[in-house]
Amino acid sequence: MLELLELSLMPALLLSADMSVWELVSRADPIVKGVLLVLVVFSLISWAIIVQRFLLLKKAWAQSVAFLDRFHATVSARSSLDPVRAEVSTQFQDSPVASAFVAGYDEWGELVRDPQGDAAVMDNVHRALRKASSEALTRLERSIPFLASCGSAAPFIGLFGTVWGILRAFQQIGATGTTSIAEVGPFISEALIATALGLFAAIPAVMFYNYFVNRLKLLASELNHFSLDFLNLVERSERSRRAG
Repeated sequence: MLELLELSLMPALLLSADMSVWELVSRADPIVKGVLLVLVVFSLISWAIIVQRFLLLKKAWAQSVAFLDRFHATVSARSSLDPVRAEVSTQFQDSPVASAFVAGYDEWGELVRDPQGDAAVMDNVHRALRKASSEALTRLERSIPFLASCGSAAPFIGLFGTVWGILRAFQQIGATGTTSIAEVGPFISEALIATALGLFAAIPAVMFYNYFVNRLKLLASELNHFSLDFLNLVERSERSRRAG
């Protein structure tokens, strides 16, 4: 048993003297092949999500910053927000902050035109902002939870392949009565490949999941700040309109 433990810890077992990794995989047990296939699929899906969400969040953040600069410059100049509203569909279509602005501004406009809607202006605009913010964040969060699932499950799936490979190594020892590295090496190598592939799928998934969660928190914070600023603007405008 001690000899087997020493053998299992030897990095040289990743490859036998006359076998490449691909040869080991091609000769692996169907169970191990299934584990490796699942891990490869997990990894491919994870990287597809990572690339897509990274580009989308980068664009959403850049457009939100540009929109906020445009919005605050317009408010500071006491100009009409109609041009800003018109620019959203062409310049800021991927910005969650701009989406919230459109919902709030359109709701505000509808209530201003409705003579019975004065009392409900602030509440309705607030609800419109909150709903649009939630929808925008939900769109950005889509598929990201899969990265957390992959980060949690992939190492255990790889561990299952590892345990199965070591089990086969023990079966080979029992059948042949030898602990020669030439006999058990390929089985333990399969096991270590499953472990490595599980970690390869899990590590980037966890890292980018945490990165995306932090970016989404920043966007949620910007949405909250913008909503408060916009509600203050609506309140001041309504107060001036009623006084006039």
